[in-house]
Amino acid sequence: MRYKHVFSICAYKDSPYLERCIRSLKAQTAPSHIIICTSTPSRFIDGLAWKYGIRVFVRQGESNIRDDWNFAYASAEGELVTIAHQDDMYHRDYTKELLAACRRYPDMTVFTTDYVIVKKGKLITGDKMLWIKRMLRLPLRIPALNDRTWVKRSVLMLGNPICCPSVAYRKLKLGEPLIQSHYSFALDWDTMLRLAEEPGRFICAERPLLFYRIHEEATTKACIRDNRRELEEEAMFSRFWPAPVARWLMGFYRRAYEEYD
Repeated sequence: MRYKHVFSICAYKDSPYLERCIRSLKAQTAPSHIIICTSTPSRFIDGLAWKYGIRVFVRQGESNIRDDWNFAYASAEGELVTIAHQDDMYHRDYTKELLAACRRYPDMTVFTTDYVIVKKGKLITGDKMLWIKRMLRLPLRIPALNDRTWVKRSVLMLGNPICCPSVAYRKLKLGEPLIQSHYSFALDWDTMLRLAEEPGRFICAERPLLFYRIHEEATTKACIRDNRRELEEEAMFSRFWPAPVARWLMGFYRRAYEEYD
């Protein structure tokens, strides 16, 4: 691999948040290589890429999350790859924490972090769902356990507490393609479950190293409106639990959708 770590930014159309994402990556205390990947090329994206000295990779074909993420992952010539979302920002110590974990755990395949929500320009740190997700991730902070398949799976049984833009994948060990799921929303949860069943350690740095933005144009919002999120998440719960239990769990999970109102 040419680089130790690559931030591969998925850029879609002309996002007003893209430059802030780029600036957060450029401000890392431990520098990483940065690329932009898009299936919607534009002068706006090219202009920001030129301004910050970043190469743009263009995927041919219709935009969709799975193919766009796989293209961003494949285009990154790094041992470690973070698929950065254009709406989000990263704490300046993200790469520093990632590289420290990589040195300490040679068998690490997945690295993730805590995060805070950015909504209407304000940071939301005390949200109830954020605390629940921190509790669910607790086993990933125990080195004696976080390489066990049953432990990695158990973290995912009550929902997906892993925020996908916070994740760095060890491409050198995981290979390609990364996303093999047929889902259009729960593909990150599905992917985490598949990776949990493969050899390797899941590491969680329980620091808020990602600023996760919620806004009206976000894909998550669209998936709530057309019920894709609800249908796919119930299908994921059904892979762990009998149907009545899966429906009962979804009753709690639906309340989390209120974050996006």
